[in-house]
Amino acid sequence: MAFYQQFAQILNRHPKTKLALQLSASGFIPAIPIFYWKQNAVAEREERRHEVATKLRIPNVQTIDDLLVEKCQPGDVILFDRRCECCASGAVAAFGCLLGKTFLCDEDDGTRSVERGSYEHCGIVVPGLSNAPGAQYDPSNLCLLEATPGFGVACRPLLTRLEMSRSRSVILLPLSCPGEKRFAVDQDDDSNNNLSEKTRFLKDQTYTELTKFRDKWIEDSEKERYDRQHSFLSIMGVLMYITNLYPTFPIPISPSAWLVLQGLQECGAAMKLNEKQAQETRVEDFTRDGRFFEKDTVRLRPGWKFLSPVVMRETSTS
Repeated sequence: MAFYQQFAQILNRHPKTKLALQLSASGFIPAIPIFYWKQNAVAEREERRHEVATKLRIPNVQTIDDLLVEKCQPGDVILFDRRCECCASGAVAAFGCLLGKTFLCDEDDGTRSVERGSYEHCGIVVPGLSNAPGAQYDPSNLCLLEATPGFGVACRPLLTRLEMSRSRSVILLPLSCPGEKRFAVDQDDDSNNNLSEKTRFLKDQTYTELTKFRDKWIEDSEKERYDRQHSFLSIMGVLMYITNLYPTFPIPISPSAWLVLQGLQECGAAMKLNEKQAQETRVEDFTRDGRFFEKDTVRLRPGWKFLSPVVMRETSTS
């Protein structure tokens, strides 16, 4: 007791020291639950990674995820209704996720192609890294390219990314080029051999351009250390959006949506926009058909379209 009395007397004689300790305590106390939350989120992600890595896979037996991945092609867009509390990249990344859900996601007003969900993150399906014969049309070689806080611009196998996801909902927006009949009832299994010459050219062009796009952004991300910038860019983009200052600042409102739109433009699917127009794109904009809406939508070039959404993962909204 005498020690604490002496310590209090010392602090009273040194008000600046007392103030510094009070400020330190005020920052340390709320840091405790944040630290505990992050440790728990990281542990859960590692547990999921171990579960996926050690998953028993029976030869010639396909899971639901395998079947869903088979529906995907380069250029498809995948939307995520993420659980911000599961973000293992830190408090800043979780805060950016929460801001995006609060201010960049609209309530369903009948214009969206999906009924439920707050989609504030997205990625684009790109060719994988394998150059083996036949890999161009092998679904197991597909990857998802996305802007992330933990890995920068990441390119991960699509099946693994889907299995690792803890999002409330994951939606696939299949991209169809002119003349293509994806998911047609009378479509043969060997549909790639039944495409017209023009359609095949567009498919090959999409594959080639998205491969270049993938390599360029992975290289630039590593060079610029984008993993350290993503969360702050996301937060600044939302703040600029809610204050209506985004037209005067050269940053995207949603980095993940901006990256996907860049990929669609590079492969010739999306209308070319100036840089500022592209930076104003939100993830929500992919849920509206640009053929019928002029505002808050991603406009594709004539003949290109997003088909009806395919639910890849849907869990409880609680």
